[in-house]
Amino acid sequence: MTDTLQFDLTAAALAAIPVVSNANHAPLEGGEDPAFGTVRWRTLFSGDKTATSSMVMGVAEFGEGGTLLPHRHSPAEIYFGLDGSGVVTIDGVAHELTPGTALYIPGDAEHGTVAGPDGLRFLYVFPRDRFADVEYRFSAAQMA
Repeated sequence: MTDTLQFDLTAAALAAIPVVSNANHAPLEGGEDPAFGTVRWRTLFSGDKTATSSMVMGVAEFGEGGTLLPHRHSPAEIYFGLDGSGVVTIDGVAHELTPGTALYIPGDAEHGTVAGPDGLRFLYVFPRDRFADVEYRFSAAQMA
């Protein structure tokens, strides 16, 4: 059996095994790069961290007035509000994000987020194997 075929079979077998992730135990990432804004996140499923494929999922966390600066990326994305509130602007149109609200963001749509006075937490999902497969293109960097 070739190495490539063995890898494909191993990856397929791992993808068939359920994986459990707890947001309370996932490390908090981000917050250091001003190009992103002040958002921090907890990666729950990403093929480089978990035995998963085809989907990336995590929780974004913002303090009062926190931001994720306007950006684009090729894959579509889904947000689902968990706590707090905020405004997500998608291609110039503002959408309120509150607990229980879901937003679909088309691929390559410019979008950014500003949290409300109580902060904001939302679930995000990408149809990719790994979070590293999502190339963020920030609008301010493109203008510079």
